[in-house]
Amino acid sequence: MDQSQSQKGILLACTTAFLWGFLSLAIKYATNFIPPTTIIWARFTIAFIAMFLYFLWKSPQTLKILIKPPFLLVVATVALSCNYLGYTMGIDLISPAGAQVIIQLGPMLLAVGGVVFFKEQLSRAQLMGFAIVTVGFFLFFRHQVNDLFAGQEDTFIYGALWVVFGAVTWATYALLQKKLVIDHPPQQLNLFLYGLPALLYIPSTSFTAIGQLDIMGWALLLFLGLNTLVAYGCLASALKYTEANKVSVIITLNPVITFICLAIMQAFQIEWITVPKMDIFTAFSGLIILFGVAIVVGSKKLKKKDLKDKEIKLSETHKE
Repeated sequence: MDQSQSQKGILLACTTAFLWGFLSLAIKYATNFIPPTTIIWARFTIAFIAMFLYFLWKSPQTLKILIKPPFLLVVATVALSCNYLGYTMGIDLISPAGAQVIIQLGPMLLAVGGVVFFKEQLSRAQLMGFAIVTVGFFLFFRHQVNDLFAGQEDTFIYGALWVVFGAVTWATYALLQKKLVIDHPPQQLNLFLYGLPALLYIPSTSFTAIGQLDIMGWALLLFLGLNTLVAYGCLASALKYTEANKVSVIITLNPVITFICLAIMQAFQIEWITVPKMDIFTAFSGLIILFGVAIVVGSKKLKKKDLKDKEIKLSETHKE
């Protein structure tokens, strides 16, 4: 994997993190007047229609994956469907801030999976970067972490469990996607990833609620669908071009973007979403996170030659 491809993957992962930073806010607002499962159906359906029409015009042969999908792709699709359900149901019960704290379990599991299943090597600098990111997130979300263990009402606990379910199933999807992109074009995989869930969620979709939407409601649904299309398109390509551990740490930045948006909303007294507690210390811990991410992304992974030399030195030391 050359440096230019890795940089491309990093840029694509940053795009995903940026788009996901707005996603939780839009979903939380949408749940005020659209049932969660209807939101999920709309996101998948809009993304599928856009991609289907593109391939129908540009590359009709690509559509054959809808008829004969790889088995692992079907499993990944079911996992992604469960992720959407877990996150959307969770965010309906708790605040966007709380959901963003818990959902970071997903990228962390992806990073671990990259090392365990794909044998990705981490340098000491990268390990230090992961540690800094972990500490930074704990400090950044300390208010929410305290609330998490402060005996919150049952709705919060149920919401948290839904989001944990969403995080675990997302990591399952991402690891399978990482394997699938080795032999299949990322966007061809996404065509099936959007299409099957769009069918699965039809029985639970409230078309009555959709029919009652005004122009702003339709615009919100369109935004959610296009956000899904672009964010997951960039994520799939990022997993093809760079290591899963780097992708995971970059996309954990999306809560920082969410909090920046909430801070701006607070400054302009926009009150349609609850704004969490934020102070100077929160901003400082945000810088710590960025510093840790910079270390992970900027550090070069250990080359095979370096690993071999290291193994030789260790064996010589053991003999002595």
